[in-house]
Amino acid sequence: MSYLEHFDLKEQPFRLTPDPDFLYWSKQHARAKAYMESTIWLADGFVVITGEIGSGKTTLLQSFLSEIEEDVVYAVVSQTQLTPTQFLQAVLTEFGFKPFNKPKVELLDMLNMFLIEQYSNGKKVVLIVDEAQNLNRKVLEEIRLLSGIETQKEKVLRIILAGQPELKETLDSPRLKQLVQRIRLRFHIGPLNRREMQEYIEHRLSVAGREAQDLFDEDTFDVIHRYSGGVPRLINTLCDTALLCAFADEKHTVVTDDIMAAIEELNWKEHQSDTGLYDKLSQVAMSANDDSHVMQIEVRSEGESLSVQTFPPGRIIVGRSPDNEIYIQSKFVSRHHAQLVADEDRCFIEDLNSTNGVFLGEKQVKKYRLRSGDVITLGVHELVYTDPRITDAAANSDSEEEGEDDEASAVGE
Repeated sequence: MSYLEHFDLKEQPFRLTPDPDFLYWSKQHARAKAYMESTIWLADGFVVITGEIGSGKTTLLQSFLSEIEEDVVYAVVSQTQLTPTQFLQAVLTEFGFKPFNKPKVELLDMLNMFLIEQYSNGKKVVLIVDEAQNLNRKVLEEIRLLSGIETQKEKVLRIILAGQPELKETLDSPRLKQLVQRIRLRFHIGPLNRREMQEYIEHRLSVAGREAQDLFDEDTFDVIHRYSGGVPRLINTLCDTALLCAFADEKHTVVTDDIMAAIEELNWKEHQSDTGLYDKLSQVAMSANDDSHVMQIEVRSEGESLSVQTFPPGRIIVGRSPDNEIYIQSKFVSRHHAQLVADEDRCFIEDLNSTNGVFLGEKQVKKYRLRSGDVITLGVHELVYTDPRITDAAANSDSEEEGEDDEASAVGE
């Protein structure tokens, strides 16, 4: 009996090869795809999607491409360690040209004429760059210039950049400020949470032909999440190895012992440093245990204080979805509206592509370094940021001064 027959499967559920049929639509993946789709109906569509290695970016792109309408012409460039000239050649090759042994100026003219021609024929053109974290600054500058090609009415090239988290860091460089200003939407795909991970596993088993959702014992999911960190590729690797371990022992259900046997086989540690998330969570937990809170957030509405919370170093999400650390129930607040990121030295607030934006006074901000006492507006709500360490230091200073005054009074007496 084969592995698949033994577990009542028609195909392998945890293959590492990207397959749109197996794509699990977490909230994050659905939002990322919606952003990709927006490039089609926005004339100036320019979207950046980032995510950890194995988070499903390539599968997401394949799903997006499989549903593209006939009036859309697209090029996908995946080899990104290129010079500007090589990059233009790669793009033109995808569009059906033979652009080799031509100077850069001629390549640009070919691409420009192609885009104008497609626009005249009622076609929309999308350029998709996968593994975009490998693009050097000169190529990114070339992409910025391409994004500006336009007719008298509108721009003619839509762009999607997809890459690992390093792409976010590259785009935040001051040298690429002009490029970032062209980007309409940015979104980062994070790891799956515990509930999503279980749904992801059960979804893949169902697509692979398993009717009953009883192949993995309920107790296994916590262990899988602890060692995979919720990253789809690591989940696939661990689950596939666990199935092989269970099959070798002629078991029909995967239990915790099989997961641990797979972990030993793979020589993994808890959420190994492939993502780094486990270490970050540990650091935040240690900070929380030390009671070293670095930010206090008061939520107000119409002058009334609704809540006051303090947080250790780390990332805090603000939004109307109950899974956020700061939950604001308001139609003017997006599900995941903004994030607060703090370390021992500073705290930033960053807009997560919300509908109504983040404001400091009358000024809309995308990313802003907070100062103690700042008041941030989200819709009809306000967030008042305070650094509790400054408050504590002031209180200690006042206490010391009072002590000195008491001592002086005693001496005077």
